[in-house]
Amino acid sequence: MNRLRHVLTQITIKHGWVFIYEKGYQSTDTAVSSVFTKMKGVGYTNVDGEERVWDMVDYVFPEQGDSSFVVMTNYIITKGQKMGKCPELTEPRYLCNSDSDCERGIIERTGHGHMTGKCVGNTTKTCEVVAWCPVEDDHTIPDPALLMSAENYTLFIKNSVTFPAYGVKRSNLVEGIDNQYIKSCVYDPTTSPLCPIFRLGDLVQLSGFNFATIAKVGGAIGIVIDWTCNLDYDQSECKPVYTFHGLYGNPNETDMARASVGYNFRYAKHYMEDKQEKRTLLKVFGIRFDIIVRSVARKFDIIPTLTAIGSGVGIFGVATVVCDLILLYLLPKREFYNNMKFKVTETVEQEPLDEFSSEKYVSKE
Repeated sequence: MNRLRHVLTQITIKHGWVFIYEKGYQSTDTAVSSVFTKMKGVGYTNVDGEERVWDMVDYVFPEQGDSSFVVMTNYIITKGQKMGKCPELTEPRYLCNSDSDCERGIIERTGHGHMTGKCVGNTTKTCEVVAWCPVEDDHTIPDPALLMSAENYTLFIKNSVTFPAYGVKRSNLVEGIDNQYIKSCVYDPTTSPLCPIFRLGDLVQLSGFNFATIAKVGGAIGIVIDWTCNLDYDQSECKPVYTFHGLYGNPNETDMARASVGYNFRYAKHYMEDKQEKRTLLKVFGIRFDIIVRSVARKFDIIPTLTAIGSGVGIFGVATVVCDLILLYLLPKREFYNNMKFKVTETVEQEPLDEFSSEKYVSKE
């Protein structure tokens, strides 16, 4: 009996939990969202005496301000490439002793071009290829990263959300955030949690990564903008919350054993010189940022309220029937419960009186 009472108590608590804490009296809606980004900052490099300044057009890919983008922090550059014939890199898989070691027409999966069938070179011979020459040598990654100044770049995020079921539109530029405030604020989870301007070094640190390491080989960071709004209160209380997550990067001893570490890609800038097409090839190491908007809005609605109440009443109705079945048919003392629940009355049949023998019909003579 005590166990049964405990079960009923648990059912009551869980139903109350759903109704009150999980807000079973409210309907929900998810937002339609748009994200716009803008980078600011200037980088400086001095490689072999060649000075260069990098602005946002040079180090952001793509440039349009998408919710997913890459900020270049390191690179390997191969200048003046032109289409022609040249030897492959001096790696064991490309080494040769004679032309017979280089099969004409073969394209190695990790090679740089189309083999001509010739073995060329002076001291160290490698197979000749038709390719963009000279071929890229990316074995030595600059350390420290060439664009360590990226740590001080700033990222501006503009996010707009609409909850169509309630006709509510909100922006992360909430009340109190104006042009004057934006000019001086930088995001801080404690002092400026609503500032939409983020320092890259802070983003990396808040995600749990080390900037010097991730800048060298690249990586990925997720920025989550959470809109969890209770629209039973004023709309001004609907504000975003930012969280940061390291997705991959910061290679440790375990990561270094993997086939691919960090994040990189290549792109080329083509140009004409002396009527010949040439290009500058860059292997870019960078931090990929993915901005993810997560949203849910709640508001009182009579339909889920009545549904929750009705389901609670139904649960108690079913519980009563189940309890009666258990007590009446399964428990050892079911007879006792049966006697307490039902009152048994006995009816005594009385024989009808003989109309001639009844005193009512005694003759008065």
